Amino acid sequence: MSATARRILVLYTGGTIGMAPGPQGLAPMTDFAACLQAWRADLQDCGDLPAFEVRPLAPAIDSASLRPAHWPRLARTLTEAWDHFDGFVVLHGTDTLAWSAAALSCLLRGADKPVILTGSQIPWQAARSDAPAHLEAALRLAADARLAGVTLCFGRHLWPGARAVKWSSQSLDAFAAPNDLPLADLAATLRVHTPRLRRATPPRRFREAVAGDAAVAVITVHPGLPAQTVRAQLAVPGLRGAVLCSYGLGNLPEDPELLAALAEARDRGVMLVNRSQCPHGGVAPGTYASSHALQALGVLPAGDLTLEAAFAKLQVLLAEPTDDEATRRAAWFENWAGEWGTVSPPQGLAQA
Repeated sequence: MSATARRILVLYTGGTIGMAPGPQGLAPMTDFAACLQAWRADLQDCGDLPAFEVRPLAPAIDSASLRPAHWPRLARTLTEAWDHFDGFVVLHGTDTLAWSAAALSCLLRGADKPVILTGSQIPWQAARSDAPAHLEAALRLAADARLAGVTLCFGRHLWPGARAVKWSSQSLDAFAAPNDLPLADLAATLRVHTPRLRRATPPRRFREAVAGDAAVAVITVHPGLPAQTVRAQLAVPGLRGAVLCSYGLGNLPEDPELLAALAEARDRGVMLVNRSQCPHGGVAPGTYASSHALQALGVLPAGDLTLEAAFAKLQVLLAEPTDDEATRRAAWFENWAGEWGTVSPPQGLAQA
């Protein structure tokens, strides 16, 4: 099937891309779907663009107010339309675009069609907007039969959805994958790097559930971090997991009270994950004595997972229909959607 014969669903969820100036500043356009269709009509001379249908999500999501509860709603909207389209484009606000890309990578793991997330730094109708170029590239990529699974298209590149982060609040190249290479370059000619494509593994394994909004905490280690602060964060009602953002290769301050707070949470069944604060590289459990202490506690290493991927995977994993800790620990090390990169976890840690 040629790219022009493929049908694409464009799901508009909200964000800067669909906003326009108003009396109180930027606000969502009321007719953004019609605006996109008019844009498509103006591009009739570009006959290689696929046909697409626009569906606004109602109500739209304020990107900064995104919650984990939104992710199964997005996944459900896509899966209900799955058999009627050849590819999907999700227009999303940039603040939490990488978080949703990671979550949808987990929820739609095994997807056999492309799901391209994109947005813009500048609203559609504003001068110098990057929105039309992003949508055009996303549509072409969504119609590319070589692609499958969730990816993030922005600026000059297509990134793996489970490996991308927002690294700039102002640059038009706002996203990157610190531990990975782009899947495509959006240059004068669209170049898809087929050796690096992450293809789906059949059969489709869609998941729609995530744990509750308060189920996973993120704790960032900093100089002088009080153990009582960590203990309070880990005592939040409903908490079932926590991502610990540690120093370097996975190190903590030498503080017995801090380790005791983590041990107490582990004994209550809280699933603990350790990832590095460093954008590049990952944790290496046991390299230093302080990280060995975490290993002895059974804290799971996150390799070189992004914070977004670690948080999203833990949210999805804690919603899986099992109460068996060993099963969940083993599943943490499964490479669901290319989230694990070059820093692989040592053997045996799943049983720690």
